[in-house]
Formats: sequence, C-alpha cells, structure tokens
Amino acid sequence: METVNINQFEFKEASRKEPIKAIIEALLFVSGEPLSLREIAVNLEITPKYTEEILGEMMLDYEVSNRGIKLIVLNGAYQLVTKNEYSDYIQKLLKKNRRQSLSQASLESLAIIAYKQPITRVDIDEIRGVKSDSAIQKLIERELIAEVGRLEVPGRPILYGTTDEFLRQFGLAGLDELPSLDLFEDIEDELMEEVVIDTTDK
Repeated sequence: METVNINQFEFKEASRKEPIKAIIEALLFVSGEPLSLREIAVNLEITPKYTEEILGEMMLDYEVSNRGIKLIVLNGAYQLVTKNEYSDYIQKLLKKNRRQSLSQASLESLAIIAYKQPITRVDIDEIRGVKSDSAIQKLIERELIAEVGRLEVPGRPILYGTTDEFLRQFGLAGLDELPSLDLFEDIEDELMEEVVIDTTDK
C-alpha cells in the first residue's frame, strides 16, 4: 500500500494555489472596482467555496507581509486598496491636500444615517434637533453617503444611506459590523452613574 506523504501533499496544494492567487490579484487590479465572490469563481472556473478559501489566505498574506496594498471585503465583494499608513505618500504623489476631518455636525449626521438608513433629511433634523443640510452635503461630497431612493409620501423626500466608501473608510466589511447601539447605552449609563457618585461625594 502506497504511503501518502502529508508534507508533499501540502506542498502540491500550496503550489496549485499560487497561480490562482496571481490570477485573482490581476483580476482585482484590472477591475479597480470590488468583485463579488461569484464573479471571481466563475472567471477562474473553480467553486465559490475554494475561491473564498484562497481569498482568505490572500487577505492574511497581504496583512502579514510588508506590502503597500491589502485585500478587503465590502458587502461580500473583494477589492485591492492601499494601506492607511502610506496615505501621506499617495496624497503627495497625487498632489492632493490631506483629507480634512469631519465636523461634529457631519459625524452626528453620518452616525444617524448609518444606524437608521434609509432615512430622510427631515428625520435626521428631528433626531439632531438642528438643520443638517450642510452636513449632509459634505457627506455626499466625501462619498460617504448617497441618495438611495425616495419615501413614498407627499413630496417624495430623498432617502439617504451609507456607501461602500463609508465601509472602506471605517474598515468595515458590512453594516452588520457596526457597533451595537446597546454598547453606547451601557457606556452612557456608566458615565451617568459616575456623575451621580461624584456629585454625592461633593
């Protein structure tokens, strides 16, 4: 009976994956846009399960190696992007100014949209207690939010939702990775308890 050499099998399997990884890298590079798991699998004529396994290995390869790019997943689609630590050099090359931080108003509006989407401007205003026109416009310009439809009521107000760029900027694979609102409520309760304790001591 022939003995199977495990090390030899693993070497052959790794050797088989390398050209597949190279092809995937080429597809993602040329595309410039996120590619779905199905698109990649169909092009390679391999199963989605095997494709996902290889993509997972590639994500780890990029993360642990000294590379300027990394592989991310956005809503089930894969894309090559530059690593954040090299953004200064990229901006210098492109002669772009460093991205300005979001204002408090924009951050508040973005958080509301992220958790309540799709949502209208009026609803955002009601939650914030102030007008949000300028903040929303800034978020649209930064491509963090976009119009996703209209509410079927008189006047048909615009509905806003977050974009893939929002996920990319905040390092999220999907909206399901947003922190739970319960977490913020717990933190707020703890802070309130501390305030009560401090006041009592005084």
